[in-house]
Amino acid sequence: MTGRWARRGKRIALWLLAALAAAIGLFFLTAWIGSAIPRNGAWQEPATGVTIMVETNGIHTAIVMPLVSAQKDWRTDFPASDLPSPDRPYTHVSVSWGEREVFLNTPTWSDLSIGTALNAAIGGDGLLHVAHYIRPGPSEYHRRLTISEAEYGRLVTAIERQVLPASQRETYRGYAGYDVFYNAPGTYHIGNTCNQWTSDTLAEAGIATGWWTPMAGGVMKWVPPPSD
Repeated sequence: MTGRWARRGKRIALWLLAALAAAIGLFFLTAWIGSAIPRNGAWQEPATGVTIMVETNGIHTAIVMPLVSAQKDWRTDFPASDLPSPDRPYTHVSVSWGEREVFLNTPTWSDLSIGTALNAAIGGDGLLHVAHYIRPGPSEYHRRLTISEAEYGRLVTAIERQVLPASQRETYRGYAGYDVFYNAPGTYHIGNTCNQWTSDTLAEAGIATGWWTPMAGGVMKWVPPPSD
């Protein structure tokens, strides 16, 4: 009797493992397919306009913009006084959105626990990560895009919706002297990831990107790397 129950338990465990593996495989397959479906597929990079960057660390993506331009002065929303190192000559601001506990408790990806990742996949509070840069150069991980002034205006509007009024906003120390976190609207889950936020924001501005991009590669495939 005991042996029969042991065999049954083993079969159930194997079935659960197989189901989990199938679910993970399906997720990656749909992510690959979804990121290849274009939004704003007819978009072309103009010869002149506003130069932004889409950056990645291989897992997470962000949008880098001029700190001050004719369309927007980000110092109003993201003052350097919120930074541990406020007196540097910053020229650009990097904005991304993600899950609160993942952002605050994983200064490196090796700090990410299974529990934190699972909780984020189910649902977690949104947080903005804002980093200030000094003349960032193009690279494989910082890819430039020129967009029209009208497109940049729409990009600004989309990001401004994530900026809470000062009376409702909390500030959290970042990972270094040049970055900071702010609480933000929205719920993070497996269908609404940090990388999906990046592509949704770009798409709202009218820029070509994928339809469903939960992975960083699904965002970056739409942004050509530097040619030299």
